[in-house]
Amino acid sequence: MSEGYEYRGTARAILKEGAHVGDVVKITRRDETFEGALMPRYELADDEHIVIKLRNGYNIGIKLSPDLKIEKIGLGAKPTFASQTYIGKKEELPTIVIISTGGTIASRVDYRTGAVRPALTTNDLLTVVPRLAEIANLQTEVIFTLLSENIYASHWTEIVKTVAKYIDQNCEGVVICHGTDTLAYTSAALSFALQNLPVPVILVGSQRSSDRPSSDAAFNLVNAVQAAAHAPIAEVMVGMHETISDDAMVLHRGTKVRKLHTSRRDAFRSVNSSPLARIQREEITLLTADYQKKDQKRRLVVKPFFNQKAALVKFYPGLDPQVIEWYVQEGYRGLIFEGTGLGHLSRDCFSSVQKAIDSGMFLGMCSQCVHGRVNMKVYDTGRYLYRIGVTPLEDMLPETAFVKLSWILAQTTDLNEVKKVMETNLVGEIDSRSIYD
Repeated sequence: MSEGYEYRGTARAILKEGAHVGDVVKITRRDETFEGALMPRYELADDEHIVIKLRNGYNIGIKLSPDLKIEKIGLGAKPTFASQTYIGKKEELPTIVIISTGGTIASRVDYRTGAVRPALTTNDLLTVVPRLAEIANLQTEVIFTLLSENIYASHWTEIVKTVAKYIDQNCEGVVICHGTDTLAYTSAALSFALQNLPVPVILVGSQRSSDRPSSDAAFNLVNAVQAAAHAPIAEVMVGMHETISDDAMVLHRGTKVRKLHTSRRDAFRSVNSSPLARIQREEITLLTADYQKKDQKRRLVVKPFFNQKAALVKFYPGLDPQVIEWYVQEGYRGLIFEGTGLGHLSRDCFSSVQKAIDSGMFLGMCSQCVHGRVNMKVYDTGRYLYRIGVTPLEDMLPETAFVKLSWILAQTTDLNEVKKVMETNLVGEIDSRSIYD
């Protein structure tokens, strides 16, 4: 076995005279029999198990025991991934750009560490999903390979500029491969920074890596490209599974979407709003008439910069008010509070909130509740915070409000202008009436 794939200790001793990683083996233990390809054991694993990949594609670990027998029944190769190059263009098809930023949709398993690593280029994705070549002529660019927790405002700016570059070259839609954990932040950032969009911009991710039988990567990518090529909507959207089955994808408005489950394939939901469209069997059904229509004659307006002196503060019982004052001392220009219920902080925070307002900071209020909207005119706490200058932000999602504030602070230093824009619905981030699903 080559370096990086070895078993250790007891497992190594059992395997030393027989099978190697990649070989097909038959394992017998008492009255149980398993057949499959011998898989690598990652570097932090114990030496008391052997892992094989069954014919159905799932991996299982088998604990060693004195009566365990291993028989090699076929030769195999170590797990590899061969990159290929996409070639081909059909004049009758639309041109769609796929931009890769990393994440699970552009990842595979590192069998040395057992971790999911960003290792696929966009061309790799195209060659393993050949259906894409029948939907559109594809241009691709990998701008970085980052797991989404490592994507910051500076990366948003780079994504915005890259999208704008291809729209200026008259592409008919853009698909952005992105990790799911902070995908909603990036979709909000692009929604504000790419104004007057002429074509669809669709962010897509996957919850399961492409080497797993339950992977949603190929399904999501095919449907995202289909939507980018043919949907009549010119907005920033997130495209992900509608249910846990491979039945349909829905397109969520980029400012109204949140990841609501850690691992389910239908983790993303439109909050206080409805999805814009459904793609089922590659057919697009519009779910609302409230959208900006695709028009390639429309001139894109790009405002790609963000100010990092904005922050999102989640209130919890016992929050130390000094946290708020720290942001004042560090020269932050705005805070979004994720308050309780209709938009509340404890009385202990009042003095620190006043100091922040006196310093010239913008303070906005959203709710920790998933559904509904803030109303700071109901209870004493909310009325006091509203009276001293905290701005209620309707049904805006806290992460969307944070991104919007960061974006506005890069456009103006006028506090009145900041407040005015934060209260204005620019790209569907505020609904006049919240929808409960």
